[in-house]
Amino acid sequence: MTTAARTSNGIGELNEGPLHAALKATYAANGGATEVTVDNFVADAVRNGIVYEIQTGSFSGLGRKLLSLLDHSGVREVVLVHPIAQTSTIVKVPDQAGAKIQRRKSPKHGRLMDIVSELVYIPTLLNRDNFSVEVVLTVEEEIRTYDPRKNRRRGGWRVRERRLLEIVDGMRLSSMEDLWQLLPGALQEPFSTRDLADVLQAPLATAQQMAYCLRHAGVTEITGKQGNSLLYRSRR
Repeated sequence: MTTAARTSNGIGELNEGPLHAALKATYAANGGATEVTVDNFVADAVRNGIVYEIQTGSFSGLGRKLLSLLDHSGVREVVLVHPIAQTSTIVKVPDQAGAKIQRRKSPKHGRLMDIVSELVYIPTLLNRDNFSVEVVLTVEEEIRTYDPRKNRRRGGWRVRERRLLEIVDGMRLSSMEDLWQLLPGALQEPFSTRDLADVLQAPLATAQQMAYCLRHAGVTEITGKQGNSLLYRSRR
């Protein structure tokens, strides 16, 4: 592994947002390095042989890079770091000189469990002994600027960047079994995704994503149906 500038396989320091840069600096602190070349890729941060890959967006398309990092002889472990905004302030920066900047609290409140919406892209990767996912719960600012080409759903406002204000919590998943252990004891087997949604106090879509991850990782299996709903049970 060697320290280098970003290549076309990476995000690029000039193009990375403030949130990504802040997290990269956090994980490279205390003797780590940033922008480290590993095979044909560039890792965000490396410390004590552990690669920290910061992913502020979707996990879709990450599989090839993660597998390459995991199989490199000089890498002890790969930790995929993903921030979820517990609270966020939307800051609208107008395009007219002298116009007032608008600030308001976002109605969205993220939870650590929301990570399942991204784990669906890599449900079996947590079976690797040297791979884990670290979820970081944050307080953020979301900077938006006006763009007349933007669709009308957001009134022409485009998200330009996210800024890290504070890290309030975190969770390390070293296996999909860790995700299973987070479930409340009130869940009875066999269970449907509706049962899962009830104990998680989460939307049905979140429960469906979690059920998908657990099944494809071999933690649970389908045991039958109840009406149109699949029923699951643990394979322990």
